[in-house]
Amino acid sequence: MGSVGLLILFALVGAFICAKARSAGGAIAFAVLALVCFIATPVGQGLPGAASTFMTSFDQAATPALNKTQAGVSGDGS
Repeated sequence: MGSVGLLILFALVGAFICAKARSAGGAIAFAVLALVCFIATPVGQGLPGAASTFMTSFDQAATPALNKTQAGVSGDGS
């Protein structure tokens, strides 16, 4: 697990090289590989939970605006 940092670095460099060469598929593959390696590290293990919390907060803030209701007011009249 000690060389995972090098794997992430090489994957990011590969993604950059593929992007400069206008190879979108290769750039995406290298970027996904770097993300998977990052999530496998102890530092990156909180990333999925943080993304989930962000999306939940965003959904709770956007739903009243999209439904044209006020936040915290139920529409059933009670």
